[in-house]
Amino acid sequence: MASPISDMRLPIILLLLFSILNVGVGSTASELKADGKVLELDESNFDSAISSFDYILVDFYAPWCGHCKRLSPQLDEAAPVLAGLEEPIVLAKVNADKFTRLASKYDIDGYPTLKFFMHGVSMEYSGPRKADLLVQYLKKFVAPDVSILSSDSAINDFVEAAGTFFPIYIGFGLNETVVSNLAVKYKKKAWFSVAKDFSDDAMVLYDFDKVPSLVALHPSYKQQSVFYGPFEDTFLGDFIKQNLLPLVVPLNHDTLKLLKDEDRKIVLTIIADENEDQSQNLIKLLRAAASANRDLVFSYVGVKQWEDFADKFEANEKSKLPKMIVWNGDVEYLSVVGVESLDNEDQGSQISRFLEGYREGRTERKTVKGPSFMDFIHSLIGIRSVYIIVFIVAIMMLIQSIGKEDESVRDGSRDAVDGAESFGAESSRYRPEKKED
Repeated sequence: MASPISDMRLPIILLLLFSILNVGVGSTASELKADGKVLELDESNFDSAISSFDYILVDFYAPWCGHCKRLSPQLDEAAPVLAGLEEPIVLAKVNADKFTRLASKYDIDGYPTLKFFMHGVSMEYSGPRKADLLVQYLKKFVAPDVSILSSDSAINDFVEAAGTFFPIYIGFGLNETVVSNLAVKYKKKAWFSVAKDFSDDAMVLYDFDKVPSLVALHPSYKQQSVFYGPFEDTFLGDFIKQNLLPLVVPLNHDTLKLLKDEDRKIVLTIIADENEDQSQNLIKLLRAAASANRDLVFSYVGVKQWEDFADKFEANEKSKLPKMIVWNGDVEYLSVVGVESLDNEDQGSQISRFLEGYREGRTERKTVKGPSFMDFIHSLIGIRSVYIIVFIVAIMMLIQSIGKEDESVRDGSRDAVDGAESFGAESSRYRPEKKED
């Protein structure tokens, strides 16, 4: 016979689990509307909100988080502007510290984390968080696949409205059907347009000398490239894909995310300080090399700017820098024998020798300094998931201990009078008249 106290523990444990998993009670789907206010979502209405709105940006926050408190008024300011667009974008927020099941489902490990849902499909929002810039950034996702521009002023207005967050493609003398399929494919990553009418001034401004042509702009890097054809899908697709990134990518936490879907090898140059004049001159040489080797991604990082990242490739302040490697974007990289680092003289020729050595296979394979085991676990399932696993294991151990205790109670109370309370093995020694206060 199980003890009454033990019988009471399982419901208590289940109640605790229910509290942890936290089924929220809040606004129902019928109460949700795009009225220019930031919606408060919970586990009772989250899925309905995602399915009800084509475009919705969700802020997963914690009430105690200082960054979250600073972000909140920016979202309040942006919400009515975004709700007023021809294709409305809804802003919403979830207390991820309270509704942990939602936080776990969407791998929320830090606060605030923003997720953008397009037709129910989520993507990580890595754009600006100031109200006016956030609006400008999100407008990209509800813009036409291909914008039609009919004058120089329309071109200038389009480029200005696009901002500096995404690359911009402008087809001069092209029919929109030529780029429409690729515009749909890369809608989340770039602006696309075709100019139907333009002047010679526009040709000078955008540095092309014949039509048809496709100009790729990177406003934030002040870079542009021109493609004159052929305009078959394969060649055009290669140009568009290669120009989603600037010629040379400065590596930091944000730009590193841009490389996650890149299948080209990365020529990484590690320098002491990105801001030094000598480094800037080297970056110009890297741009020239990148322009002639579009099958590779060229990038650089300064030890001073990102010491931990540089250290993964055995580069630090004591190393001979600049150092060049070819990285696969994961755990392996190649050094070129005889050109492990660059001297100060004639660096352009040394870059050419490096690339020649790489293509001819004169390389040595190495492995980056990998993350710790806990970093690996966090990257797979997130720290919140680790906590939940630990909690569940603890609950299972507690239930198991209760089972063992109940077994002891049954063994020790066979001779007890019916109705006597027993708790643990010791309880079997007490008769009702001897029960302790």
